[in-house]
Amino acid sequence: MATTTLHAPAPFLRRRLGLILLLGISLTLSFMLIACRVVYTRELTFVFLLWNLFLAFIPFGLSMLLGLTDRPLRARVLLPVGAVWLLFFPNAPYILTDLFHLTPRAGVPYWYDLALLLSCAWNGLMLAYASLLDMQMLVQRRLGAAVGWGFATVALLLSSFGVYLGRYLRFNSWDIITNPLMLFYDIMSRILHPFAHLGTWGVTLLYGVFLLLGYLTVRQLGQLRSDETANF
Repeated sequence: MATTTLHAPAPFLRRRLGLILLLGISLTLSFMLIACRVVYTRELTFVFLLWNLFLAFIPFGLSMLLGLTDRPLRARVLLPVGAVWLLFFPNAPYILTDLFHLTPRAGVPYWYDLALLLSCAWNGLMLAYASLLDMQMLVQRRLGAAVGWGFATVALLLSSFGVYLGRYLRFNSWDIITNPLMLFYDIMSRILHPFAHLGTWGVTLLYGVFLLLGYLTVRQLGQLRSDETANF
């Protein structure tokens, strides 16, 4: 009888220990900035960012769990889990748009709120890229490098569209269950009548290109590090 084998968690996590520690420290900084602001002002102005960071962590957690396998995942596992991952993935880069909330407020230095929002936006972006990297490797292991890069590109473009749906139309990931008809109508309206919704595609393409360039930069930096390490 065929069995599915898993990596021992220790080797898999050891390879990502540095990343996990850095993300943990960076997330802790965001939590502390939010907590200190609440204590100082006695207001809950940016507490919603804690929920946004939690949502951003979900795709990262899913990709980490999938990465425990030591062989190409079967379609019956990869497809449903990948669909859930893709549903929550836009929540990670979405935090970049929380910079819209930056405005001078009495009682708190402007630079403090800027640091707080940048910290959360940075964490959302890094969680997105770390998660996408794991998912790309899983797809690449099964279908090849070209399909892996195609998957990463499409995922970033779809996430940009998801960011638009969340920021401007105020949909959430769970609306696919709680409000599917309205979500489907608004999506199809923009697909069937693109010239009536130029803002939708402007945001999607511009944000998608920005995210893709950032991802390519991160990947290139990682490749440079690997090449330099191999030369020693």
